[in-house]
Amino acid sequence: MSLAAQAAAPVGRTSLFDVTGLDAAITRAMSALLEEQRADGHYAFDLEADAAIPAEYIMVKHFLGEVEPEMERRTANYLRRIQESHGGWPMLAKGQLNMSASVKAYFALKIAGDPVDAPHMVKARNAILAHGGAVNMNIFTRMMLAFFGIVPWSAVPVMPVELMHAPGWFPINIWRFSYWARDTVVPLLVLMAKKPRAANPRRVGIDELFIVPPHAVKRWPKTVNQVGFWGAFFVGLDKVLRVTEPLFPKKSRDSAIQKAVEFLRERLNGEDGVGAIYPSIAYTVMMFHVLGVPEDHPDMIIAKKALEKLVAHNGDEAFCQPCLSPVWDTVLTAHALLEAAPDDTASAERALDWLLPLQVLDVKGDWAYRRPDLRPGGWAFQYKNDHYVDLDDTAVVVMAMDRARNKTGTRRFDHAIDRAVEWVVGMQSTNGGWGAFDVDNTSYYLNHIPFADHGALLDPPTADVTARCLSMLGQLGETAKTSEAVRRGVDYLLREQHPEGSWFGRWGINYIYGTWSVLCAFNAVGIDAGHPAVRRAVDWLIAIQNPDGGWGEADAGYALDYVAYKPSETTASQTAWAVIGLMAAGEVDHPVVKRGIAYLEQNQGEDGFWQEPHYTGTGFPRVFYLRYLGYAKFFPLWALARYRSLKQGNTAAVLHGM
Repeated sequence: MSLAAQAAAPVGRTSLFDVTGLDAAITRAMSALLEEQRADGHYAFDLEADAAIPAEYIMVKHFLGEVEPEMERRTANYLRRIQESHGGWPMLAKGQLNMSASVKAYFALKIAGDPVDAPHMVKARNAILAHGGAVNMNIFTRMMLAFFGIVPWSAVPVMPVELMHAPGWFPINIWRFSYWARDTVVPLLVLMAKKPRAANPRRVGIDELFIVPPHAVKRWPKTVNQVGFWGAFFVGLDKVLRVTEPLFPKKSRDSAIQKAVEFLRERLNGEDGVGAIYPSIAYTVMMFHVLGVPEDHPDMIIAKKALEKLVAHNGDEAFCQPCLSPVWDTVLTAHALLEAAPDDTASAERALDWLLPLQVLDVKGDWAYRRPDLRPGGWAFQYKNDHYVDLDDTAVVVMAMDRARNKTGTRRFDHAIDRAVEWVVGMQSTNGGWGAFDVDNTSYYLNHIPFADHGALLDPPTADVTARCLSMLGQLGETAKTSEAVRRGVDYLLREQHPEGSWFGRWGINYIYGTWSVLCAFNAVGIDAGHPAVRRAVDWLIAIQNPDGGWGEADAGYALDYVAYKPSETTASQTAWAVIGLMAAGEVDHPVVKRGIAYLEQNQGEDGFWQEPHYTGTGFPRVFYLRYLGYAKFFPLWALARYRSLKQGNTAAVLHGM
């Protein structure tokens, strides 16, 4: 019986699975996932961040002078719904007021026509003022408000566009930034040089959110990164630039602007946009507008299409997504389906066949700045982002393709796998770890630039991405004895383990995510389950299980560089990660695993999925989190199916890298 037929079989009717208990939960989840598969085989779930991006989307439109009442109405519906009971808007569901998100949401609602005396606006305004007022917003929010003339440019650190001329050896240059910072900063450099005034057709202001009128503020609050030697250094440099920037030669400024424009035009990336992420797409549209690029110019047309492609529509609501995640969604779903129906790979193979032509084999992206002789071979996170393929997606795609070929004997993925492995190994950093997009992106002093108060200017190696790359190599048969890359990667992870046994999770919240990733990697490359590092990790995961049998973790663990795990309400995705990690460490028969599986079975919804209002994905720690709407659809299925496979004695299940 095919996977589709199994999934469609009514509960209680005999099929390949005994549809009771665990089997029934797996069958319902598979059925629901199959309904989500697109006609061409891929999966794409909405990706939700906080209020800041949907709100800024409205602001960008009014910067351009574009009034779209229907879009504003639907986005305003969304913003009102996610306002918390405390009156403000948080970084993630049920969180505390975040000043920048709250200021932007209030401003966007006011632009959309919400009266200031409406109860939700009064509540928001009071909450913002109770937290010291809008003066405490972050640098990016100050910058957007400077474009509208709401705050003076003295509130914003100086970033001269002449930075485009800085050579690679210079301590501050765009090639030392992460990809997302690079693509965001370049159009902003032009905008900051031009200091344009937003069209603001409704002449909306928000002085009421300030305790002291913004143009009367004599000293804006220090950014959180203005600490230590480098903090003091960059504060001093900012003071010097404020005096000297107006004296920079016009010829040099004009050529720097031209260099920035050329950089972005090379990376326009069709309707998927510069960097395929909201900030660089939006700021590129604004830059073209300020530079006078006509509305009917191909560059402006395609840049605006990229911005609109990010908008998700849900009934009477709409919100702008930070980016799209189809490759990540598709490959993780394929893994879950391969786990759940190992004898019927048809649906998973359709997903992998969709992924196959998306491998980038002919574009040397920005990563090639440090690896010019390396052949490309990776996958991006989005539909198309050729300049910015990433290690995480690439490793997970390889593992899924390898699983499929081992099941079916197909050879059609061989070349893709070989090229991807070549690229991944070539992207290993000096310390043995892997970053997400770049090699040795470790100029940590740059995180103290006042402009970088989000603390996310860099893309250094991390435990979770390193674990994924090691998992890939291990699944393909490499071990520390046979591969220098594996040995160096394992050594890196052993150094990164925290005293209580966990690993930091950069791209998911947080120590549960990192620890799951590493335990799977250690299992794949042959690290014995009795290894002290593995035992510490197992003991830690056991110790943090919630009373209900699941696992949950709050973002508070990101508060400092390391403050340890902070408990939270149970979530389906974090429970799945913990259970899979424990099983990778040989603990399939441990009572905590049984309780975790029971939690997932008991909390499955009638639709076959799991409810998860919490954000378990990470954009930038402490600043920007993600709610992957697919995580509560495929990760619990994956955990349940892995458990069933291991309990049935399928030892091959433990050999998979994830």
